[in-house]
Amino acid sequence: MQRAAILSNEKFRGVKLETSPGQLRIVAHNPEQEEAHEELEAETRIDGLAIGFNVTYLLDALGALKGETVVLMLRDANSSVLIREKDSERSRHVVMPLRL
Repeated sequence: MQRAAILSNEKFRGVKLETSPGQLRIVAHNPEQEEAHEELEAETRIDGLAIGFNVTYLLDALGALKGETVVLMLRDANSSVLIREKDSERSRHVVMPLRL
């Protein structure tokens, strides 16, 4: 996510998360027509979802978690994401979506 953040728009800091079977894709664009694509292996239950977030808020939430595996709970492209550690309920973070 940090690599994609480098090429995100400086004003909005937006990145798009796209889901597909077994994969999470992180996409960032900027006004200079530069683009970043990062693909992660992920267990997904929602296929074809694309949702935008401020990458700084996502990085802050992920940085506060101690585990290596996290759960992103998404409902649809207009809803917030709940971020927590896979094996712990002690810490939960909510990040609101960004329209890109």
